[in-house]
Amino acid sequence: MVLVFDEFGRRFIILREQESKSRLRGLDAHKANVAGGKAVARILRTSLGPKGMDKMLQSPDGDVTITNDGATILEQMDVDNQIAKLMVELSRSQDYEIGDGTTGVVVMAGSLLEQAEKLLERGIHPIRIAEGYEMASRIAFDHLEHISNKFEFTATNIEPLVQTCMTTLSSKIVNRCKRMLAEIAVKAVLAVADLERKDVNLDLIKVEGKVGGKLEDTELIYGIAVDKDMSHPQMPKRIEDANIAILTCPFEPPKPKTKHKVDIDTVEKFQTLREQEQKYFDEMVQKCKDVGATLVICQWGFDDEANHLLMHRNLPAVRWVGGVELELIAIATGGRIVPRFQELSPEKLGKAGLVREKSFGTTKDRMLYIEKCANSRAVTIFIRGGNKMMIEEAKRSIHDALCVARNLIRNNSIVYGGGSAEISCSIAVDAAADRYAGVEQYAIRSFADALDGIPLALAENSGLPPIDTLTAVKSQQVKEGNPHCGIDCNDVGTNDMREQNVFETLIGKQQQLLLATQVVKMILKIDDVITPSEF
Repeated sequence: MVLVFDEFGRRFIILREQESKSRLRGLDAHKANVAGGKAVARILRTSLGPKGMDKMLQSPDGDVTITNDGATILEQMDVDNQIAKLMVELSRSQDYEIGDGTTGVVVMAGSLLEQAEKLLERGIHPIRIAEGYEMASRIAFDHLEHISNKFEFTATNIEPLVQTCMTTLSSKIVNRCKRMLAEIAVKAVLAVADLERKDVNLDLIKVEGKVGGKLEDTELIYGIAVDKDMSHPQMPKRIEDANIAILTCPFEPPKPKTKHKVDIDTVEKFQTLREQEQKYFDEMVQKCKDVGATLVICQWGFDDEANHLLMHRNLPAVRWVGGVELELIAIATGGRIVPRFQELSPEKLGKAGLVREKSFGTTKDRMLYIEKCANSRAVTIFIRGGNKMMIEEAKRSIHDALCVARNLIRNNSIVYGGGSAEISCSIAVDAAADRYAGVEQYAIRSFADALDGIPLALAENSGLPPIDTLTAVKSQQVKEGNPHCGIDCNDVGTNDMREQNVFETLIGKQQQLLLATQVVKMILKIDDVITPSEF
């Protein structure tokens, strides 16, 4: 450790415990950082596209997740390297903002880092590379706008939306039912969308899953499905034109807040206490009947006596319903959540055309469906599947499709998929590079090469010869001036993505470019890494 002396001859330490820290500087630091980023991108590269592979991840407590959703893979991976953590956050921010394209954005960043490494070895300063990348990303961003198409859809003509959601679902496990699931996702989004304001609140779409049945049994319920059943087995299982009282107060006598002790020394006193309790229950049930309720949904439980009374008075009830579900039921039925029995009134009741209990298979599993609601702006997608992992992956896939439909309602511009947009941007960026004097020109050309990383990965994952396929498509785009030629991953026999109906949202693609460039710029600017040594 190097000691430094001040003007009075006193020693002081520049870096505390310097000998126990490892340090990388200059080019070594850049190379280590690039290697960390590339390692993460390499893991996700094989998951890209319709023929991408899935990853199996086991958590420390033994839970197994099988997925090819980039954000989920990186969330579940226990990443230790700081640069790799940046890539995880990159994927997460794409997921939060767009909801789709989480794998592509990491592959893109890895590709940019790979090209940057070659430039660093040629002695080009990292800041100049970062500036060149920034210029190139602006060119590519504008070019995407230029090649994008707008398509019109209405509440009756939803085919364009369905086609775009099918592109998203084609790379998931659930791709054999992609048509059906895409239709469900689009109908769910349109049910809760405010088309005038171009706004969609995805919180109003509840995605439930239950093991059993097959993926084709997945259904869209215009209402709410609650994983509960009637509190008494003899209560009616089907109620039409239900008036629903939504309560957050318990069906039991009030308990004093202070510590108390009741001394009962005679049978009469016990009898009086019991009668008092029964009277209290009677009043509660009567109160619900008086306001016209035909179904009670309660957040808390109630004891057997209350249950028995409710059954005798022909007032069906459901207990232990969670807070989030209560809110959704209140939104769907147009009811109000009532915190005290005294506040219960006819105008606070929710209205539903049909409430039914549905049982599944040979198990005792039952669910409550609340349908034909007064306000149908809350819907439930109910997924069935062979095992828990399948249902979890289907939920993630549906989430991606919902996000794509939402993005299209916000901004109805699309670009064509299959790597066609990236190849077109690569040609445009390469052509624009000559206009820039200085070292940035090299960085702009490298950006164009990095854009080819995505179509290369698509071709590789589809079992095609990557370089031959890419060069053939690129020359076809230049000859025909057609920016819709991409990689024919599904072996349909045509490279034109318009004929294959492979769409992606414009805002999703633009976000991918911007986020990947930002993260790579950030990584390139790090030239000194100080880490505590391993003991």
